[in-house]
Amino acid sequence: MDDLVRRLSTGTHTIIASRSKSPQDLRQVIDAGYVLLKFPETQGGTELGMKLEKNRCVLGDADFESGKGVIQLVGHLTVNYDKVELSAEIDLATLQGQGSLRLIEEESVWRARQAEVQDADMPLPR
Repeated sequence: MDDLVRRLSTGTHTIIASRSKSPQDLRQVIDAGYVLLKFPETQGGTELGMKLEKNRCVLGDADFESGKGVIQLVGHLTVNYDKVELSAEIDLATLQGQGSLRLIEEESVWRARQAEVQDADMPLPR
């Protein structure tokens, strides 16, 4: 497992919707299905983009117009060849909250599976 993935999948970490200037901006990218979130406490900050799993996101009673409420966002992405799930809880008043990664598949497992597929596609010697 990549070191960054290991660190961000242990506990929860500060996360911010740094590209969104307002709750309304954040709502637009949520509606589009792809969100950029930043873990500012890593060296230099780590911004990750994820395709949202809209059926698992909780927007509840959040009021994006007045900037009130807390939302939960969930999506999948690949970080340094490791497939992960990013979960974040964001307060609309500050566009900040807590988030973490959960490892789905390590690079080594992915590469082994790719090698098996390639071997299966190669013709047998005669």
